[in-house]
Formats: sequence, C-alpha cells, structure tokens
Amino acid sequence: MLVEKMTMPAFERGLNATKTAVIPFGSVEEHGLHLPLGTDTIHAYELAREAGRQYPLFVTPPVWYGLCRSTGCHPGTISITGGTVRRLGVEIVMSLYRQGLRNFVLLSGHAGGTHVAALTDAGEEILETTEDARIAVLSILDLVAAIPGDIVETEGDSHAGEVETSLMQHLRASWVNGTSPAEYPSFSSPILARNKKKFWPGGVWGDPSKASSQKGEVILKREAELLVELVRKLEKFKD
Repeated sequence: MLVEKMTMPAFERGLNATKTAVIPFGSVEEHGLHLPLGTDTIHAYELAREAGRQYPLFVTPPVWYGLCRSTGCHPGTISITGGTVRRLGVEIVMSLYRQGLRNFVLLSGHAGGTHVAALTDAGEEILETTEDARIAVLSILDLVAAIPGDIVETEGDSHAGEVETSLMQHLRASWVNGTSPAEYPSFSSPILARNKKKFWPGGVWGDPSKASSQKGEVILKREAELLVELVRKLEKFKD
C-alpha cells in the first residue's frame, strides 16, 4: 500500500490488514559517470514497493536526502547531517505510531556507515520512548550480501557497480548513461581526509561492466523476498 496514493479512508482500512510500514531512506549522491544522483532512493523505494506486492504492508514516500560523508566532495551530492537523519527517522516513525502502526522497517538505499548509524540511533530512541514498537534498520548491502555469488559476480561491490547498475538498467533504463570504469578506492583510514574525492575520484566501488537488466530483475526480486522474510520476523519478534 503506497501511502502517497491512499485516501484517508483507505489508510484506515489498511490498518485492519497490517500494522507494518517500510520507510525507504535514500540520498542524492554521485553514482559514477553513468548513474543518476537519485539511484539510492529509487532502489530503496522500488524494493519496498516490490515487497508490498508480495505481502501486506504500508510503503511510505521515500526520504530523498541522507548523510553522504565519503562523497560530499563529488559534484551533485547533497548531504544532510546525521542529527537530521536521526530526527527524520524518529519523527516519521512516531507520527505513524500515533496513527496505529507498530512495526517499522527503516530501509536505506544509501549504505554509508555514518548514515546507517544515525538511523540505528533513531531506532534505539524509538524503542526507549515506546513500549510496543518494533524496529528494524538495514541497508541494501545487508540484503545484497545474502544473494548468491552466481548472481552478483563482483566481490565487494557496493556503489555504482554491478548491483546498482543492474538495478537501474532494470528500473530506469533511460536514466543510465553508459558505464564507468571499475574502481576499488582506498581511503586514508584511520586518518580522516578533507578532500575525499582525491581517494575516490571516479565515484564507483565495483565493476559496472558486469551489470545487466536481467541481473537487476533477479536481484530486485530476491531482495524483496528477503525483505518480506524480515517483515514476517519483525512482526513476531519478542524481547
């Protein structure tokens, strides 16, 4: 059930079918030379929609902006702070909670560590302030890690590479502009770099040349199955 398409009576009826919502979080962030800046958001939203076709749940409109620490120097990236990410997570969930929902999946198409940590902090705050809310926080990399290696060939693929290029070729083929060279950046960790683009010039982490629309279709379907499995587990979770 897509919340942005629902009427008020339809939303009320939906609460009789489910108390679960998936909230897609994404980013406006560089994705190499070939993928659109909205790739992360599109991925998370379309994945949530696909899961909603398989199992009754609410899918909220996506949150388009995220904390983009490693790509903040790249053209087109629009980053917000971790505190803002956290507040968005808390306030969206609590608004839905007051409407009667109880199970919440914060699904991030953007897998940046500090971004996901901010969403996790949001989830912990919600647990502390409610008695019966259930929260799951994950990024698409958690789902991709469970997909067999005969589908995803590139080891360590994580950004604008085989997986995301395949998905966008399947979901928004006309938005994909060719490809980009394979790239596996090496940062200066634990030293923090001011000019992060120096260590990641192409904005790719993986090999886009291994992508295909057919792979994208298979990956999305498998991700949706895994997401539905998580929702079922969350709805029964007791601690």
